[in-house]
Amino acid sequence: MRQFVILIENGPENLSAYVPSLPGCITTGKTREEIIANMYEAIQLHMEGMIEDGEAIPDEDLEAVTLVVPEPAPQMAGQANGEH
Repeated sequence: MRQFVILIENGPENLSAYVPSLPGCITTGKTREEIIANMYEAIQLHMEGMIEDGEAIPDEDLEAVTLVVPEPAPQMAGQANGEH
């Protein structure tokens, strides 16, 4: 079994996803569930193609972290230019 980080992006009409550790392994879907199912299949096909081409399947070396950062406070007129 292999484990891969996938990144899911919201588009205007659907979702897209890719695997940073497997360049070219991408898919789309309408829902999160569909994108995960599609990506599962895409990863399997991608790995099969790599094996057929004699390429090594890379070990996952990424870790996904979601970092929540507060919005910056609005600047008052003049502060943006360093004026006080």
